[in-house]
Amino acid sequence: KAIADVEAAIAAAGPDASQYIPDQLQAVTSQLADLKAKFDQKDYKGVIAAAPALLTQAQGLAGAATSARQAAEAAKAAALEAMNAEWTTLSGTLPAAVAAIESRVNILSKSKQLPANLDAATFESVQTGLADAKTLWDQATAAQGSGNVEAAVTAARQAKVTTGAALTGLGMTGG
Repeated sequence: KAIADVEAAIAAAGPDASQYIPDQLQAVTSQLADLKAKFDQKDYKGVIAAAPALLTQAQGLAGAATSARQAAEAAKAAALEAMNAEWTTLSGTLPAAVAAIESRVNILSKSKQLPANLDAATFESVQTGLADAKTLWDQATAAQGSGNVEAAVTAARQAKVTTGAALTGLGMTGG
């Protein structure tokens, strides 16, 4: 009966235990195997002596698993909130930076000569960076539109780096 009670307590902890507190679950399961071995060896006194403490540990698994799951969910919610805030910041600044780079590139493309602080290789790099930033920004807005904030922020971060490099290449501030 003592072994059955421990097994029932482990089962009551459910899948949350294996997902959120696998080490604790493994420790209790291992001790249960030891308890069963004592029973098979007919060490009934050993089983009776060890069973209450193990039952208490097994019964604590459900509460520990619930607490761990709640902590994980809270951390995930906080991370999502932080990403949403970062998205708001990035979506407020990146389109303007891309537009500023595009405007400057268009002006310089029509010019017969590049400014003294900008060589042809750097200008070509800026043009490539601008194209990359636009592509990344499109990916970011598409991900945001489909509700994937993590992918949106990741792409927007990459677009920010690319935009920053382009701004620096053009001798403009920002990024």
